[in-house]
Amino acid sequence: MPSLLEPFTTEFVLRALLGGALAAFICGIVGTWVVIRGMAFLGEAIGHGMLPGVALATVVGAPVMAGGAVSAIVMSAMIGVLQRRGRLSADTSIGLLFVAMLSLGVIIVSHSRTFATDATTMLFGDILALTAPDLVTLALAAGVTVLVAVTLHRSFVAVAFDARIAQTLGLHPRFAQLALVGLVTLAVVASYQAVGSLLVVGLLLAPAVAAGPWTRSIPARMVLAVGFGVVAVACGLTGSWFLGTAAGASIAAAAIALAAVSSGIASLIPTHSESGS
Repeated sequence: MPSLLEPFTTEFVLRALLGGALAAFICGIVGTWVVIRGMAFLGEAIGHGMLPGVALATVVGAPVMAGGAVSAIVMSAMIGVLQRRGRLSADTSIGLLFVAMLSLGVIIVSHSRTFATDATTMLFGDILALTAPDLVTLALAAGVTVLVAVTLHRSFVAVAFDARIAQTLGLHPRFAQLALVGLVTLAVVASYQAVGSLLVVGLLLAPAVAAGPWTRSIPARMVLAVGFGVVAVACGLTGSWFLGTAAGASIAAAAIALAAVSSGIASLIPTHSESGS
């Protein structure tokens, strides 16, 4: 009977595990704020928004991460402009933009001779193809995430509860919002190769959702979310190895399953108020 550790005896799966763990680390921190602030649709939109840059980089042979980062930043800026000056609601504006960017990305990559392969990688990732430079990039992104999250923690907390209070306290809510959108963009771009643009929101949201019922503070929720994310990566890679399924989709499915199990168990445990009634 094969050991469950068998996949991790190969170098490329170990790189995938390390890269996935770094992506889970980033998403656990950023995803906690995304869930608290109700910004899930924004994360999905930025995931789609990076596609034109990724597609263009793929066609011309430029660094894919760089192309995705530029495109995601442009998408974030466009969302900000529409929210400030547009007459449409925020969710309508974001919905139109991410469909437009997804279409543009597919149109660009359709000029490639390897259209099917490129499109699949763009949409669903290729974590098993991570290289040593990719791991360095992910580690740097994780460092930036921690630095921003720690430095602006008070501002993020204040804005999450009341932007007016944050303004009164001199915590610059507009800058905090911009920084948070920047972190979401960083998380989406950094996690792109692990799970692809379509499934990245799963790694961004599910671990934070799974951690929610078991924590009372934001930092504790982040730590537990990172743990759930790493477990999801390990389970997804193991399932992919033995079942022959797509690694990125397996990781996303494992993350969602953990969130469902966590919520299910939490619902069976009576709350303090219920136990006292």
